[in-house]
Amino acid sequence: MEALNQQLNFIIELDRLKAVQRQTTVKNDNNRFENSAEHSWHISLTAQVLSQYAVEAVNVPRVMSMLLIHDIVEIDAGDMFAFADAALQAGQEDKEIAAAKRIFGLLPPEQFETYNQLWLEFERAETADARFAKAMDRILPLLQNMKNDGGSWARHSVKKSQVIERNKFLDGLAPELWVFARQQIDLAVAKGWLIDA
Repeated sequence: MEALNQQLNFIIELDRLKAVQRQTTVKNDNNRFENSAEHSWHISLTAQVLSQYAVEAVNVPRVMSMLLIHDIVEIDAGDMFAFADAALQAGQEDKEIAAAKRIFGLLPPEQFETYNQLWLEFERAETADARFAKAMDRILPLLQNMKNDGGSWARHSVKKSQVIERNKFLDGLAPELWVFARQQIDLAVAKGWLIDA
């Protein structure tokens, strides 16, 4: 019964992720800010749908699990805009590590270890699964911004070089998606949504 109570407490705690707002907006819902729970669901399906473009073998259910938990730390640490300046990003990693320990620590020890290690693997991006998960985490906002007249890029004066760097996991791992992403980035520059720098 103790394990069940721990698991239920964890599940209830996850509800708080629905209140964490991101910079990406939902065009089809009056451009309201997307929340991190929605984002996690959306990129999990994105990974499943686009997995055929990975040239390295990836374990899709494992990638989806990574993506479903990757932003849980934002319950405590908050969402950090991908293109925030270095001063704002300082200390974010420490906050997220502490958040992972606290939130996954609500689970029984064996599950804590499983989820914490999966989260760390995503963060380190050293395996094909983690790199593909990172790539999906980055390509979806690209798609969303392109369908929303530049979205958060235009609002925050983001540079082309920043978006290329952010999507670099596609290069080599999913070459067809990398070509597509580069074409979209060039189009965003042409439309004035990204700064050509």
